[in-house]
Amino acid sequence: MLRAVTKDLLTMQPRPLPPLSWPRGLRWLPHVLVLLSAVALSLTGADLAAKVLAISHAAMLLVALRWPVPAWWLSLGFVLGIALGHPPTADNELWAWLVHAEALFLLTLRIRPVPAVVATGVSMLVATGCLAGSWRLVVSTVVFFGVALLAGSLARMRRESRDRLTAQMAATAHERAERTVLEERTRIARELHDVVAHHMSVISVKAEAAPYRVQDPPPELVAEFAAIRASAVDGLAELRRLVGVLRSGTEPATAPQPSLDQLETLAENVRAAGLPVVARIDGTPRPVPAGVELSAYRIVQEALSNALRHAPGAETTVAVTYQETLLRLRISNGPATSSAPSSPGTGHGLIGMRERTAMLGGDLATGPTPEGGYEVAAALPLPDSTKDTPS
Repeated sequence: MLRAVTKDLLTMQPRPLPPLSWPRGLRWLPHVLVLLSAVALSLTGADLAAKVLAISHAAMLLVALRWPVPAWWLSLGFVLGIALGHPPTADNELWAWLVHAEALFLLTLRIRPVPAVVATGVSMLVATGCLAGSWRLVVSTVVFFGVALLAGSLARMRRESRDRLTAQMAATAHERAERTVLEERTRIARELHDVVAHHMSVISVKAEAAPYRVQDPPPELVAEFAAIRASAVDGLAELRRLVGVLRSGTEPATAPQPSLDQLETLAENVRAAGLPVVARIDGTPRPVPAGVELSAYRIVQEALSNALRHAPGAETTVAVTYQETLLRLRISNGPATSSAPSSPGTGHGLIGMRERTAMLGGDLATGPTPEGGYEVAAALPLPDSTKDTPS
């Protein structure tokens, strides 16, 4: 306890008064109020010496905005000097103690409770010693200091509670985002493993059937195809084991993966839910890698879900464009035609889109449109259509 008191009350470290978490125009309101109070409290003093002392003492309130501990000690010195060397008149005898009470308030805003109580006790002892001839003034100053301690401590506890709540909310949001990323990666891995498993199955079947397509195949060729099939079967078994680990218990193990061929069906389902969707395909459709097609479908699906959730009734367009080396997706919606209900987990769908696009080495851009809607644009790399691809 003694260490905490000395650490808080015997330091020259700056402790700036933080701005409020209010709108921009009101964030610095406390600083302005301290400045105005310092100006008002400096306009006292019956003669020139008293005026100089009042101005110098009130200036400690401005010092307290950044250095509350030194300002409190200096204010304590001022009230001692004023009381002993230049006693105030009956008209303004409480002004010096009001300045010190405000300095004490600014101090308690930024130090721990025990040091704040000690500082208040020291101020009360000094006031009692200086004003022993007038118990009315003693009671008044004790009340001032008690109010300063109470108000400062309550404001400090409220600020600390708000900061802890903000930190907890940020930590919760970060944890939720990380969990969403992990879940989305698991889902992506599960789907892509299903795609790879399909190709491994094809390799296995073709390797098994290949020797029968050649009349009197050499034994070496038969053995080579048998080795290829064995490797494919082993890899397929390992992939199925991994898929079994990644799958959730509610999803059937043989669930087919969607593709862009089902784009119109997806749009029809969204229309039935109340979102007018126009889907079109530009360019010449051609077979694309299964992983790219699956990710493209999922990106369109998530973008439409977001539009349905956040912009009900908005005119929505889905454009899929086939280019030589890119598959471009553009999902845009206008402003909502009705109020959207609050929806938890905002932004998690975008995380999944970014994960899928980054995994394929593509680009994703999202954001509001000038018309008040929202747009999702993705570019997924494709094999060059001008080159021959093996069948």
